[in-house]
Amino acid sequence: MTDDRTIDLTGREERPAWDALLARFAGTRVAVVGETCLDTWYDGRPRGMSREGPVPVVEVDGQSDAPGAAANAARGLAALGAAVRFVSVVGEDAEGALVRDLLARDGVDVSSVLTVPGRRTVAKRRVCADGQVVARFDTGDAVEPPAGAVADLVGALAGAVAGCPVVLAADYDAGLFTGEVRRALVAAVRAEGALLVVDAHDPLRWADLAPDLVKPDAEEVEAVLGAAELRAFREDRLGFVAEHGDALRERLGAATLVVTLDADGAVVVAPGSSVHVPVRPVAGAAPAGAGDTFAAGAVLALAAGAPVVDAARVGCAASSVAVRQPGTAVCRLPQLHDELLRAGSAVVAAGQLTALAATHRSMGRRIVFTNGCFDVLHRGHVAYLDAARRQGDVLVVGVNSDPSVRRLKGPDRPVNPAGDRVAVLAGLAAVDHVVEFDGDTPADLLRALRPDVYVKGGDYTEAMLEEAPLVRELGGEVRIVDYVEDRSTTGLLERVRALRTLELPGGATEPEPLA
Repeated sequence: MTDDRTIDLTGREERPAWDALLARFAGTRVAVVGETCLDTWYDGRPRGMSREGPVPVVEVDGQSDAPGAAANAARGLAALGAAVRFVSVVGEDAEGALVRDLLARDGVDVSSVLTVPGRRTVAKRRVCADGQVVARFDTGDAVEPPAGAVADLVGALAGAVAGCPVVLAADYDAGLFTGEVRRALVAAVRAEGALLVVDAHDPLRWADLAPDLVKPDAEEVEAVLGAAELRAFREDRLGFVAEHGDALRERLGAATLVVTLDADGAVVVAPGSSVHVPVRPVAGAAPAGAGDTFAAGAVLALAAGAPVVDAARVGCAASSVAVRQPGTAVCRLPQLHDELLRAGSAVVAAGQLTALAATHRSMGRRIVFTNGCFDVLHRGHVAYLDAARRQGDVLVVGVNSDPSVRRLKGPDRPVNPAGDRVAVLAGLAAVDHVVEFDGDTPADLLRALRPDVYVKGGDYTEAMLEEAPLVRELGGEVRIVDYVEDRSTTGLLERVRALRTLELPGGATEPEPLA
């Protein structure tokens, strides 16, 4: 960290050294200041509608409790190996005692979690029927603590942030962050020479205190926009942040902004520049705790010395892990490593395949490989890749380079250059890694990867594949999967050419080249 608390915006295009970064997570000190909540999930099966009113009946057969709100961020940091100090208040009640016990069990230092007599700890209880939330009921006091508790909080801050390179203020707008507490926290952080990261429901409340980094989500961005800005943001969120990110950053008083946009990933905004960090698609994701988990991963990466763009990549990967799990979940270090391996290295070089395969095999994964031009992606491709992915645990897709496509398909192909084809494939949920190759066959890739399964579509037979003997020699098997009838790039382009021919003036019969 630099003395003037600037954040490195460097975003490396090559795969970062994740192993080295994650190794620095262990024992890195981070302080979290924010509100505490108890999240309770009741799970069961639906039993129709109640006779007492138009509400579903759920036969509850399970209950899980977890720290929520800022306490979830603290728990998430501990799950990644950090030495976490948590500053908060709870009531002198069963809910407060349970949250403290859960945090302590997970390794969070709760010595600065103050118990306030007469206060009710905030609790959010959700009822789920077959995994679907059907009701939520909240209890507790989301109001400012009494003056004595505020004074105790202020007194605890300096000791809590000591030795922490980064401090997270997780402001759920539930009473803890009075003006006095906010000013005292900023003073303690500045005295320590640490970075202040603010994750607030109302980030404007912090603007006059000039945080080092503010992390608003889409809803929090919308709350600070005017009517015209709001319409533009909703029409094109990524485009709006890219164009107006500097103005938004200045409005929120932040040196750096990280805007999280759920399925659209995150955008890192620094003076005069912005970087989009995509997220790997997650099918059927539930949103509980995703923002806390993103904050935990990103803050710890910053504390471990990562550039802010890489920290955002860590945050995106961590939140992707959390939303795949039921309830209020966290991301643990092995899960983060796995997600970064899949998402952060979706596009790989041929020279990385041997090491990549060794890593996946060390985790007991079955590797599937397929290849093709994938020039104009269509329904048949998507169905085929989904089927290929089901043959194992990891799907690697080889993509013919532009010169290779021209040799195979003719001088008018490809329609889309290799960079575009690779990027589209890397965005599919079924695809774990994409690698470009220049040969007419993927023989070199097969030798490097040694896949357990080599997959081709149903328009092939094994006898037609000259690389099939090599796959067998390397210890793999060849599988032919079904494909969608009448769906091919060649057929699609023929239909486009036919339409263009009809539209040419003067009754011309030959269309112009598409490429």
